[in-house]
Parts: sequence; C-alpha cells; structure tokens
Amino acid sequence: MRSWITVVIWLFSVVINSALAQQPPVTLQEGDRILIVLPGEADFDAPFDIDTQGQVRLPEVGEITLRGLTLADAQVTLTERLQTAFKNVERLSIKLVERRLAILVLGYVKSPGLVYLPNHATVQMAINGAGGLTQGAQLDQLQIRRNGDVTVFNYKAYLDTGNPALIPALQPLDEIFVPASPLTGNVQVEFDAKTLTSAGDAANEQQSITVFGEVHRPGSFAHKREFSVIDMLMRAGGVTRYAGIEQIRVISKGKPSPFNMREYLDTGDSGLMPALAPGDVIFVPQATEQIKTGARTVYVMGEVFQPGAYETKENAKFLDILANAGGPTRFAETRQIRVLKPDGQTIPVDLQAYTEGSGIALPPVLPGDAIFIPEKTDMNEKSWLKIPTHRAVRVIGAWLRPGRYEWSAEMGLLDLIAHAGGPNASADTAHLQIIPPDSESGPAQPAIFNLKRYLEKADIPLPPVMAGATVVLPELPKDPNDNRSQWVRQSSASSIYIMGQVGAPGRYAFNADLNFLDILAAAQGPTARADLANIRISHRNGDIQEVSRINLHLYFESGDENLLPPVLPEDVIFVPDTARDWLQRSKESTIRVLGAVARPGRYTFSDDMTLLDLLAEAGGPLPDALQDRIVVINKGQKQDQARVFDLEAFAQSADFTSLPVLRSGDTVYIPGAEQSNWNTFSKILRDSLSVVALVSFL
Repeated sequence: MRSWITVVIWLFSVVINSALAQQPPVTLQEGDRILIVLPGEADFDAPFDIDTQGQVRLPEVGEITLRGLTLADAQVTLTERLQTAFKNVERLSIKLVERRLAILVLGYVKSPGLVYLPNHATVQMAINGAGGLTQGAQLDQLQIRRNGDVTVFNYKAYLDTGNPALIPALQPLDEIFVPASPLTGNVQVEFDAKTLTSAGDAANEQQSITVFGEVHRPGSFAHKREFSVIDMLMRAGGVTRYAGIEQIRVISKGKPSPFNMREYLDTGDSGLMPALAPGDVIFVPQATEQIKTGARTVYVMGEVFQPGAYETKENAKFLDILANAGGPTRFAETRQIRVLKPDGQTIPVDLQAYTEGSGIALPPVLPGDAIFIPEKTDMNEKSWLKIPTHRAVRVIGAWLRPGRYEWSAEMGLLDLIAHAGGPNASADTAHLQIIPPDSESGPAQPAIFNLKRYLEKADIPLPPVMAGATVVLPELPKDPNDNRSQWVRQSSASSIYIMGQVGAPGRYAFNADLNFLDILAAAQGPTARADLANIRISHRNGDIQEVSRINLHLYFESGDENLLPPVLPEDVIFVPDTARDWLQRSKESTIRVLGAVARPGRYTFSDDMTLLDLLAEAGGPLPDALQDRIVVINKGQKQDQARVFDLEAFAQSADFTSLPVLRSGDTVYIPGAEQSNWNTFSKILRDSLSVVALVSFL
C-alpha cells in the first residue's frame, strides 16, 4: 500500500515541476525584496531591496543593477561581482522573498514620499501608505503620472460607487499626485472639515454653481443636472431672515434672470424657476433693498405710523390693515382716504364720518390694493400736490396772498377773497376775471365782475365760483414816469430808448400795450428845439432792421393815428434838432418841388417816399394846377431825364405801379393854369432839348 502512495506522490511532483518549468521565468523589478544566501557571511543574512533605480547595494562591492534580470541571470551577475571580494561564492544562491510596487505619492497627503506596496496594491492602498489624505484635497482630480503621461481620474466617484474600474491599475514607479481644492486659497491655514465644507464642494469654477448674498453658507457648489434653484439654496444653508426672496437673480452665461421665490411658494409653479447650468451664479439680495411684492400683499402709504407692504389674509378688513400699519397720524386727512385698485379704480373713504356713526360702509381691501392717507393742507406749507385739481381754485394777480386754495361747495366768492387776504393797493377791482374750467365743448370764456361797484353799492349779484376755476385780479396801469429808475433791473428786451430833443431822454420800461405817444410822454415830451417833422424810429425788434420817419406836425394837424408807426421793445426813437435847417442838409438827401403847390421848396427825401408823399409834404397842388401834366425830372449820373405824369388818371385807376420813381436830387414841377407857360414848356419837351434848358426855363 505504501509503495502505491509513494508512486502517486512521485507522479504528482513530476507534473508540478513540469508545469512550473513551462512558466516564464520571474524578472526582477523595482521594489522587489531578494535574499542572497552566501554561507559563512553574516552581512547577507537580511534581505535586500531593489531601489527605484533597479539596483541593490551589497557590502564590499556597492551597487549592482538587477532590474530586468531573471533569478538565474541575477545569480550569475552577483557571483561575478562578489567573487572579487569574497571566497566560496560557488555556493551562492538567490531567492525572491517578496514582490512589491514602488509608488511615489505626492500632494495633499499626510506623509508624501515613496511607499512600497504589495504587487497587486490599488490607489487607495498607496494613499493609505502615504498617511492618507489631508483636509482640502480635491478628490475628483487625482493624477497618475507614468513615463511622462498624466492620467486624471475621479477618486471621489470610486469612493461613492466602489467600482474599481474607475481608478487605474498601478505599475512600478508610478507617481500619484493629490491636488488641493481651489477653496483652500493661496495661504496655508489650519482649519477643520466644517470650515472647508462651509465654502462649498465645487471642483472648479466652470463646473460649479456659485451662491452668495443673504444665505447662511455662501460658496461654490458642484453642479448636478437634477438640482434646482431651491436645491442649491438649501445646499447653501437656506436664506437668512434679511433675504429679499422676491428679487433673487440667477446669472447664466452673462444674462440675469429674476426668480420670485415668494411667488413660487405661493403658487408652487416650478416653471417660475430658471434652469441651472454649470458656471451659473445665484444672488440673494437683502430685503431692505428691494420692493416687496407678492400675491397677498397690501400697500399702506401716506400719513400712517408704519407705512409699507403687508401680507394680508382672506378675512382681513380695512381697519385690520390700517391698525397693522399703526393707524393714521395727527397730520392725516381722514376724510380723503383713498383705496387704489390695480386696474386704476379709486374708492374714496371718509374715515371720520365712519367713526361718527354716519352708517357708511368701509370698502373691502384685496391683495394688490393700496391704501393712501393724504396729509392735511396747511397755510404755512403750501403744496399743490396736497389738493387735487378738481377740488382747488387758483387765485392769481393783485391779491395779498395769491395761491391755490381748496374749494368747497358751500363757499362763495367773498369767502375766497377773504381767504386770499383781499386785494392789494394796486388791484384793479373793477375788472375781476373769473375763468371757469374747460368743458368738453371747448375752452371756457372768462366772466368780468366789477368788485369795486359791488363793494360800494351791492346792487349786482355775485358770480358763481366752482372747483377748478381761476380768479384773476389785474393791476392798475402804472405811470411810465415811475419806471425810469428801474432800467438797471430790467433787460433790454423789455425796454425802449428815446434820444434827442426830449425833456428826459433815456431808457424806459416798455411793453406791447404802450405806443409811441406813451413813451414820448414818459420822456416829458419834445423840447422847443425839436424837429417834429423829422422824428426817426430805428426798429430793432425783428428779423429786418429798418428806420421809420414820423411827421408829428402832420399828426397834430390831422389827428390820423395811422401816421404813428407801431413801436416795440428795443426800438430807438430819435427827435432831431431844428438847428439843422434846410441850408445845412445835403443835396443828396433832398428833392425840389416847384410850381403850383401850396409850399414849393426843398424837402428831405427818403427812399420809401413816393410822389404822393412828396406832394403831401408840399401841401398838395393848388386849384389852378394842371395835375395831368406834372413833370418829374430824374437826376442821372451823366444826363438828367424828364417825364410827364398824369395825376388825374392815377386817381381813377389807383395803379401804384404807374407812379414815377423818385430819388434824392430829383425835381418835380406842377404847372399852373397859364397856357403860355405850358406851351413853351411842352415845346421844350417835344424838341428834346437838354435838361439844362428845361431847368433854366423853370
């Protein structure tokens, strides 16, 4: 029986040795631990490690490279090197004690450096061999550097799932690098895990959601597809009690989107939340910086102790909301409270009448409504904003206290006059104007009331006054003599100038209601030396500047107002001196009128004068004048020219284009009834003699 057992064992050993002989030989690598057996040498009792350079350091001979050699080759190499220093090396043998991996672990680990691991060790074992991770390590961006290549892998995903396929297998001399999270900053500080996580858990800015503002833990958080704005706010610890949740902003790709969290909580509509994408920013502002709105908000404004926006309930009434706002102040106009609806409707509320038991009902107040309590009007602080237009009367003009006053139906005109303090000293009480408000048919016509007569006799009725009307009290005209001292305080646009032979030449206040005689009288009239027939006015108020002449003598004789040209502010009036008689006048500015006229002689001529003006200056033709044979001699540069004008034909046709053209230096001759003179004169014309002969005849 034993022989059979021995045979079986022998056959089994043969099979095993044959299988081992067929396996490839073991090749030494960095990190392996070998045992060198050399009898009689105590220095070789302990195992030797193959370093990262593939070498072992032996006594007496130094470094020997064994990387890549089989055990048999390594034994030959060791024998050759050791026989130079030791005897009996023929009995040397080598054994592989342990196969290990030499891994270099760097970065955010507790003990960075070279670690030796079992042959089938993993990344986790390598990190544990380096003392484990330190606080602040970024788990999703670990690196393995091998032969110049860098492989990035997500160690956090491996820890979440336990899937070994998510981390690479290790090889000898691999380098594992653990980076620091960007949240740790640029300065090394001591902090705990709570401090680190309070800043968020984002890997990088491009793949994170930044939440800041009125939240408990602002920071950057990793983006996940299924997370909403509410989820990200909860990851940031939720909003604080100062948060303005109606105006949360989500900034995505440079474009802000508002998010009303209150409306979402009121309605539950998830469509109100903007979608999130990597790199977005969520900002929660302070409530004090935003306008409070909501589906159940009521606004209380005006003269209450605590105006603002309030959350209302379904059964909240007008007095409940008003009491919640502290109630009206002592400046509140409780008779004019108004409830403003979102559609623009206004409901008046007389709170004082309600408190007096008048039986009126207070209106219901719904979400979105506004309660406005106005301020009482005060004489010491006037403001048109306090009284609406349909309840006010405007009082303007010569009153002691003109202004804008509140009107009531029980008031009358005398009440309004007394309220305005009455007329002042310069008021024209005989021409009080009452302008009613405009109606749909068009502008209203003012009514004139003689307040002076009413106050003296009371024989006329007082006119009615209604809200929205305007009461105007004009001032009495002022003496123009009184305004000379005011010229330094008035502009030239409201002044007129008068110079020359007047009693008080100077600069006077002037307006469109005054005329030429008003300003001449204000200047104390013309002097004795004034040439009233040649007064000139330079018109400066207009696009075209021109000069007008006034014959004031003719105006005094005829009383024709058309002889007085209109004057405007900025015009200049000049009254010349009679010392410049006709002998001193330039011939180029005069014209001669001869023959059968009332006043033949030389007259000052201007380009705007016609033959009719000249005949009027000369007093007109005499009764025996031959008006159909008037001769006009025009002075030329080389030769004078003469023509005959029929005044009687002109009077019938009134064709002003037929009037002869006159110029300075011309001569006008009106022949008389003596036929002999005319025959001689007409013969001169027919013979076309020189004008010299004609002038000598005249």
